[in-house]
Amino acid sequence: MIYVNLEEAVSKVKSGNRIFFQGAAMTPKYLIDGLCKNYKALADVEIVQMHTEGEALYTQEPYCNAFKTNSCFVGGNVRKAVNTSVGDYIPIFLSEIHLLFKKDILPLDVAFIQVSPPDKHGYCSLGTSIDVSLAAVQKAKIIVAQINPEVPRSHGDGNVHVDEIDFAVEHQTPIYSHDALTPNETEQKIGKYIADLVEDGATLQMGIGAIPNAVLNNLGNRKSLGIHTEMFSDGILPLVEKGVITGEHKVIKNGKIVTCFAMGSQKLYDFIDDNPMVHFKEAAYTNDTAIIRRNPKVTAINSAIEIDLTGQVCADTIGRMQFSGVGGQMDFIRGASLSEGGKAIIAMPSITKKGISKITPFLNEGAGITTTRAHVHYIATEYGIVDLYGKNLSQRAKALISIAHPDHRENLEKAAFERFGKI
Repeated sequence: MIYVNLEEAVSKVKSGNRIFFQGAAMTPKYLIDGLCKNYKALADVEIVQMHTEGEALYTQEPYCNAFKTNSCFVGGNVRKAVNTSVGDYIPIFLSEIHLLFKKDILPLDVAFIQVSPPDKHGYCSLGTSIDVSLAAVQKAKIIVAQINPEVPRSHGDGNVHVDEIDFAVEHQTPIYSHDALTPNETEQKIGKYIADLVEDGATLQMGIGAIPNAVLNNLGNRKSLGIHTEMFSDGILPLVEKGVITGEHKVIKNGKIVTCFAMGSQKLYDFIDDNPMVHFKEAAYTNDTAIIRRNPKVTAINSAIEIDLTGQVCADTIGRMQFSGVGGQMDFIRGASLSEGGKAIIAMPSITKKGISKITPFLNEGAGITTTRAHVHYIATEYGIVDLYGKNLSQRAKALISIAHPDHRENLEKAAFERFGKI
């Protein structure tokens, strides 16, 4: 590992290169901003990433004249870009993104990462974002690291030896953080319905957001819960402190909180730092259906943008607009469904902020089907929770209408009758 200044570090990116950015809380903003300042010397640089934090200058004028974003997930900072000529989106399961690198489908010239300083053995930590970053480090021709003492040292597989890093820039700055979202009344109702399905000894998968937090807020009287998830946030901390989350019944990594990335407050990062209870793995592992299903009572909670009357779930587009990404929803929906006593749950408010029903006769034109109706089991809104497994099309429609917003049920009933001739 050679220590260099910022200008020399970003000069390793050449025109025509494909570069990987580590994401989430570990987004190496110092390196990225330095690269953008060098845009006049570059052309046709392709950026491959999942979800990054920060303003993503590389998607904005004038920097986007040198860079094109090719994203495997879509966050708010690149949403405009991937829906225009400035960028694009790759539909892919989170569990398979690493194969794009390892099979040289997307060969990487450079990887920008953010790591902790090396320990006495020469190992740096990838911190809170192992996900597909480890595969990128293993395959990229040049590794450029932002060395930051603020990066928590995580246990698990996110260790990178100094010999694997080509160039390093020292820069101390707090990593990206978000305060926990407070559930509103609707989200609290949904959380209570879902919490009633969570059994003692269950293994949980849930992400960031108000509904997962609402579920966790209602689990204080449960016993021996485990965590095997693609990501987690602050919501689990009170349950760890109360001894509710122990992982003692888990088959995979017994007693460990297993994840591939984490995002939250500084309190969360302090909890992760040098904590052997938290085990970070690659997304190829955390999101492997064959591994997920081996844990008991896997309860997977995911979200949706809209659901049609047959149970088709759209969770990544709003009509033709790419809003987010496929992510790991299908990985965990299937894994939970195959787990002994498992429950696959899709949760969403019944209406949008504009009052439009999220349960619809048909998905919007151009909408992507994130989870097929054959995979769907439980659907939850603030009006209840239904299980679609084993139900025929008209039975599904009737069940979904029962948890739709009352203002929209009559129109949904008419649409269902026109389609199925009964309801």
